[in-house]
Amino acid sequence: MQDEKIDKINGLGTLGEQSDTPVPKEFLTQAVKMQEMIMHYSYAIKEVRAKLEILNDELTFRTSRNPIESIESRVKKPASIIEKLKRKNYPISVESVYENLHDVAGVRVICSFIEDIYDVAEMFLKQDDIRLIEVKDYIQNPKSNGYRSLHLIIEIPVYLSESTLRLKVEVQIRTMAMDFWAALEHQANYKKGIEGIDDLVEQLTECANLINQTDLRMQDIYHRIQKIQYGDDIKIQENIRKRERIAVRIGGMQKGIPCVN
Repeated sequence: MQDEKIDKINGLGTLGEQSDTPVPKEFLTQAVKMQEMIMHYSYAIKEVRAKLEILNDELTFRTSRNPIESIESRVKKPASIIEKLKRKNYPISVESVYENLHDVAGVRVICSFIEDIYDVAEMFLKQDDIRLIEVKDYIQNPKSNGYRSLHLIIEIPVYLSESTLRLKVEVQIRTMAMDFWAALEHQANYKKGIEGIDDLVEQLTECANLINQTDLRMQDIYHRIQKIQYGDDIKIQENIRKRERIAVRIGGMQKGIPCVN
């Protein structure tokens, strides 16, 4: 089967044009493996997205409010994968990618409120076929530049026609405000060395703290609206008390799991 794939690629030049110049078989073998690997990671992303979308649909039906605003995803490009392998001094091979890299497949979940982040993470991680490998909580422990987000490195099964793969996916969960800040900071990060950029980066760090305060304030306002709307309804009060125990729940979620700050 792999020889058939190699023969197909061997007959094609740049952009699929026919070519009379044969490509070395070793190169083609690696090209086929890389193609399959990218495909496998795209399947892993589909599995994760499906689980999150089902959770969101169910919660929308049950509570008339969807905690997930949007879901974005990507598979790293081959050039970025190879660059990271070199930077980390890992062997340059497809097998090395599977073994050493955790973020080839990435899913970003955007939520309305900070409490939604932990609610979604907890429900997602309760699913039997998901194995949590690592938690990086940059909300409780922000980066020095002000970056905030909850990162989960998980392993998920991908069922193929003749085998089952267990692949790692990085799931980032953040609020809309955190995501807006991260997008702007990402742009500034690529402008380092330009005159005046250092001052802007410092302002971004200040903005990150203001955004966090705004996130918390908006969450509190939402709780007050709920209280006005539903009064002393027991279920609403129980939900509010539950969400006030976020820090306790994080500790339970991280129990026995490596947590990188």
